Amino acid sequence: MSRHMQFKAEVKELLNMMINSIYSNREIFLRELIANAADALDKRRFLALTRPELASEGEIRITADEGACTLAISDNGIGMTKEELVENLGTIAHSGSRGFLAELKKAQEENPATAPELIGQFGVGFYAAFMAADKVSVLTKKAGEDQAYLWESEGVDTFTVTEAEKDAAGTTVTLHLKDDFKNYLEYWTVSSVVRKYSDFIEYPIRMAHKTKDKDGKDVIEDDTLNTMKAIWLRPESEVTEDEYKSFYSHLSGDYEAPLKRIVFSAEGASEFKALLFLAAKLPFQYQFGVRNKKTLSLYVKRVFITDECPGLLPDYMNGFVSGVVDSSDLPLNISRETLQDNPQIKRISKAIVKRVFSELQSMMEKDRATYEKFYAEFSRLIKEGAYSDWENREKLQNLLLFETMNGEPGKLVSLKEYSDAMPPTQKAIYFITGENRAAVEHSPQLELFRQQKLDVLFLLDPVDEFVINGIGKYAEKDIVSVAKSDLKLDEPVQKELEKKTKEAAEQNKSLLEFLKKTLENQVKDVRFSARLTESVCCLVGDEADPSVNMQRLMKAMKQEAPEVKRILELNPDSPLIQAMAKKYEAEPGSAVLTDYAAMLYDQALLCEGSELPDPAAFARRTAKLMTDGLTKN
Repeated sequence: MSRHMQFKAEVKELLNMMINSIYSNREIFLRELIANAADALDKRRFLALTRPELASEGEIRITADEGACTLAISDNGIGMTKEELVENLGTIAHSGSRGFLAELKKAQEENPATAPELIGQFGVGFYAAFMAADKVSVLTKKAGEDQAYLWESEGVDTFTVTEAEKDAAGTTVTLHLKDDFKNYLEYWTVSSVVRKYSDFIEYPIRMAHKTKDKDGKDVIEDDTLNTMKAIWLRPESEVTEDEYKSFYSHLSGDYEAPLKRIVFSAEGASEFKALLFLAAKLPFQYQFGVRNKKTLSLYVKRVFITDECPGLLPDYMNGFVSGVVDSSDLPLNISRETLQDNPQIKRISKAIVKRVFSELQSMMEKDRATYEKFYAEFSRLIKEGAYSDWENREKLQNLLLFETMNGEPGKLVSLKEYSDAMPPTQKAIYFITGENRAAVEHSPQLELFRQQKLDVLFLLDPVDEFVINGIGKYAEKDIVSVAKSDLKLDEPVQKELEKKTKEAAEQNKSLLEFLKKTLENQVKDVRFSARLTESVCCLVGDEADPSVNMQRLMKAMKQEAPEVKRILELNPDSPLIQAMAKKYEAEPGSAVLTDYAAMLYDQALLCEGSELPDPAAFARRTAKLMTDGLTKN
């Protein structure tokens, strides 16, 4: 007895796009269905390690029926229960699927010919079948169980699941092909797609086809379409770039070429072979908070164990590393549950991570343009590692890049490059944070550094401040914000600046007291500063205070940001400050001085890009002062 069930809303929208042929690369439907079949065979083989009665010789079979206009892809893999059919074929599991669909639709509308291939990346490869078929049926029987089930749908709103008969465990996906996909009934079309995308799959992909014998009579031959050679065990010289690219696409769901390939073997305490790829683009689903977990496939002596082994890679590396690790000395019956704590896995992980860092460092030093393209895509993940991966934090710190005050816009430097370029007398690494270069490059807090010909790192990514504060020191040098109140420069310069500000404070003690009293609700202190050479004033924070940038970030993350009063620093050489001092000395009770005090605070806020607490009041004061100035003249 069958019952019609509704697709989830996301699936209906996806199917609608599939049916309207959203992809220019039409052959991906076959590639995805073969990949699913191989996954099912992997799962059965792994299960058979502990349940020998389930062992079988795995194969994938493709059957074309010209009369019925159907193409079937069969496997004798793990199969599915009724519940798994509904869950796997009726929903999209990823929480970011709505965003995925919106982006997919947008890309198709803007330029269908160049829209990215996102099907494999987002784990919805099965639905590609509806590109080629106006009806799809899935006959399946779970390994170790007696009942088979038939799933059917025309890809509109509903699907049915009914009890069925099937001799052996496994799954057969049957496509009732659309007219413009009938060429996939031809042996040569199918075999060329298999060679292009699936030649490396280690199970035989077989297809029967009609040919002629030596006497010219029609005969049926059963061919194996793929070589089944484990690509990671073959010498690099015997593998073409297209084969590597196809294998990378199969593993990662990314159908662009990888940025770099890493092939290496390890011997000694832990013997393994690895074929790794560095991605060129951030996985699409990362935009929606969906992270890759299946990036490295673990094999033991060519037997697939798992593609989800958290112990092999740090989480942040899953965004840009994929590949295969084939161990010679792990036990074949190792369980997935004990993998992460296995000492051999830990040794393999250490070797892989070390090699990835070595390749990135080498790229940074020898092919800077390529590294900067990589960094543009994956800087957030590198920074995540620099903040969280204590074991490798030094290597990660060396991979960070920043713009600087003295550098051209867009020119990036590493912490090492900044440190190596520091004059001998400079004892600290200086930085300033902001939303973009335009917001920080004219900051009053940089004036003294320009005068002293010192460079300053521009931290323009919201997460940079978390990362740099977590580092604290680099090359035995403190990393210091130029927006902190207790900024220390080289000793001779520092002494001269301190002497200057001390004299200004003594000479203008009364003015400072007036400003502190007037602005006591806005700032915690008012004092003279030598960091200003042109601007009238600026706001700075105490060492333990969160920066303005950090407060903005916390608010954007819907976190409670503490309201912190800061320090208003004044330029003792500013004509405005000197005029205010004279005005206060002559008329200490003048109402205009109260307006000037408020405008100093507002001006400091504007200079750092902060919002004014009362823009209307600022406008009124400005208009009044302008009027007074014009009237007196």
